[in-house]
Amino acid sequence: MQANDAQTLVLCALADGPLHGYAVNAAIERLVGERLGPGSLYGALTRLQAKQLIEPAESTDPQARQRPVRLTPKGRQVLEEELRSMAKVAAAGLRSLGVNPA
Repeated sequence: MQANDAQTLVLCALADGPLHGYAVNAAIERLVGERLGPGSLYGALTRLQAKQLIEPAESTDPQARQRPVRLTPKGRQVLEEELRSMAKVAAAGLRSLGVNPA
């Protein structure tokens, strides 16, 4: 899995709301059927935070060790643009294969 793929998966996982690392990986597993390795997951989280696409979120339990993160408005915009681009590519590829895109 490429770094950008991992970042897109993390952004998708966070689209429903704030999550901590383990929960992000569980959401990714539900989405694509596999988990990211720890280096891929935490590397993606670090890069996304550096790009200001995610930010720390308030934890519901102040004593919890887990640190939830959430999408920023910029992160939501970038995710939407990426998904629209992916949808165009997928639709074109399916048409080329003679398959009716859903």
